[in-house]
Amino acid sequence: MKINKYLLLPTLGMLSSVAHAQSSVTLYGSVDEGFQYTSNVGGHPLYALVSGVQQQGNRWGLKGQEDLGGGLSALFLLENGFSLNNGSALPNRQMFGRQAYVGLASNNAGAVTFGRQYDFVVDYVAPLTATGSWGGSLFEHLFDNDNTAESFRIDNSVKYTSANYAGLQFGGLYGFSNQAGAFADNRAWSVGAQYVNGPLAVGAAYMDIDNPSVNTSGAVTGSPYLSKQQRVASAGANYTIGASTLGLVYSHTEIVGRLTTPVSTLKFDNIEFNAKVNLTAQWFIAAMYGYSNVLNSFASHSSSHQNQLGLMADYRLSKRTDCYVQTAYVKESGPAILPLIGSSGGESSANNQTVARVGIRTSF
Repeated sequence: MKINKYLLLPTLGMLSSVAHAQSSVTLYGSVDEGFQYTSNVGGHPLYALVSGVQQQGNRWGLKGQEDLGGGLSALFLLENGFSLNNGSALPNRQMFGRQAYVGLASNNAGAVTFGRQYDFVVDYVAPLTATGSWGGSLFEHLFDNDNTAESFRIDNSVKYTSANYAGLQFGGLYGFSNQAGAFADNRAWSVGAQYVNGPLAVGAAYMDIDNPSVNTSGAVTGSPYLSKQQRVASAGANYTIGASTLGLVYSHTEIVGRLTTPVSTLKFDNIEFNAKVNLTAQWFIAAMYGYSNVLNSFASHSSSHQNQLGLMADYRLSKRTDCYVQTAYVKESGPAILPLIGSSGGESSANNQTVARVGIRTSF
């Protein structure tokens, strides 16, 4: 049969367009820079240019998805973090230190992914905090003890995230130690669930890490705590009323068997209240109050208390770019912990610390 070439060429072009539409790769990112004043770092004020303070930090990434048919698709994500001040990769100069995974997703059953990924505290509870929603790391809980500011990720991990069932999602993650004869050394697991329905968003998660300090090839390499075990249980809720969103979050963290100091166990209880008001389509103002109680096994089980206050105003210049001002204040009561505001540049030598910041952020 003779085929008319003038009909064949448009047909091939249409098939090519369909095949292209079934798979996609997207380049995305965010860049944040600001001038920052800290009242007390080792007894002296600090004036500094600090980048990547906003939620999720400076980053660029590639994400892709290919339609395999029957509601099944292949997906991947590669995400790099970096310092705008000196161009170095973050964290720890890793090329894709923020996230790196590949997997399969089903419209009805959910997704299974493999690689370097977030635990479910980050996925389901952090977005309910000031840090994970509008404020960034200046408003993180003391030493980011609950990882709601994404201090570390889980390497060598297998992660299942369910589909969205009428607003309900849930999942589980396991990070392998990758050590022969030491299956339980530097392994991690996490579970969580969230429910979003109209103005209400609720999330809860649990994370457990065993011996993260034993090696650097296991599940966790970036935890700030050298210990035998780290456990985090957290829950929170947001509720939107008109132009206002109110939030409440609680987390409990246990750091067991610390190796570097005589304080062998630390227990943190964190409570946060936050509120955001959209004044116009361009302006929002927001505030948070946080309270952290720290119980340690040294000095006759002494405890410390930290009160934290944060304020922010943001003006959106366009859909991609905004300017903002922030201030955070912490005050410590007790013998064990010196005040430290996230991204402040160092601990205070007194029982309080203040940070003020003016910044600009753009995304793509």
